[in-house]
Amino acid sequence: MTDEEYTIFKKKIKEHTQFDLENYAAKQMMRRLDGFILRSRVTGVVQYCHLLDNAPEEVEKLQNFLTINVSEFFRDTAHFKVLKEKILPALLQDNLQLNIWSAGCSNGSEAYSVAMLMEKLSPYRTHRILGTDIDKAILVQAAAGGPYHAADIRNVSEELRAKYFKQEGDDFKVNEHLRSKVTFKYQDLTRDSFESGFDLIICRNVVIYFNDEAKKKLRKKFIDSLKPNGILFIGATETMLDATDTGFVRLSPCFYKKVQESSRSKNIPVTV
Repeated sequence: MTDEEYTIFKKKIKEHTQFDLENYAAKQMMRRLDGFILRSRVTGVVQYCHLLDNAPEEVEKLQNFLTINVSEFFRDTAHFKVLKEKILPALLQDNLQLNIWSAGCSNGSEAYSVAMLMEKLSPYRTHRILGTDIDKAILVQAAAGGPYHAADIRNVSEELRAKYFKQEGDDFKVNEHLRSKVTFKYQDLTRDSFESGFDLIICRNVVIYFNDEAKKKLRKKFIDSLKPNGILFIGATETMLDATDTGFVRLSPCFYKKVQESSRSKNIPVTV
């Protein structure tokens, strides 16, 4: 794919999906799209653009590809262990009620995983868990509590499966009680304004294809949305080399705390 073809393709993608690729690293996205077009069995960008104009089902496939809806419950179990044993208990020492945001929540499995942890750690308090995503179709699945495949819940213990899931054929759905703990809504991270007052923001593997400028702007928005000493939880394959400049201090791989000297908490460890 040439630079000129990519420019044309970006416009066509935005026309059909409202998905704006301007914030994505061009070379990486071009390589991904080249592979996607090849798998679509067309000869190139121009032919694929014609396909988008005439095949609504292809538009849906493209949108699913672009939104990277890959998720499962308790994905990266080692990091969820740190969240359960270190991060959430520390936050709960300073806050009676937590305000938690799963940004780019996909099918809701991440938000529901956090809800299960909160039920264990703080069962008698009311906490807010928000899940947002740019894919409206996947949000419908999330709000409905599934269905999820067996592979999606492979990291869920038998105890938690029995307590929070019901099996429907070969699939599973989250029960009404757990669904009531999470709110889902549409959001475009690159365009929409953010709420504030979050104790924990989880944004994992959502911005890995963003360009550096877009990542920097997003982190600034995250820092503004967090409370003093709030935590940002990023993906295992992501790094924040500019963490100090952005206003974060690294606690451990994947976990960063918002720095504010005047209200530094003694409860949240420097390393975890």
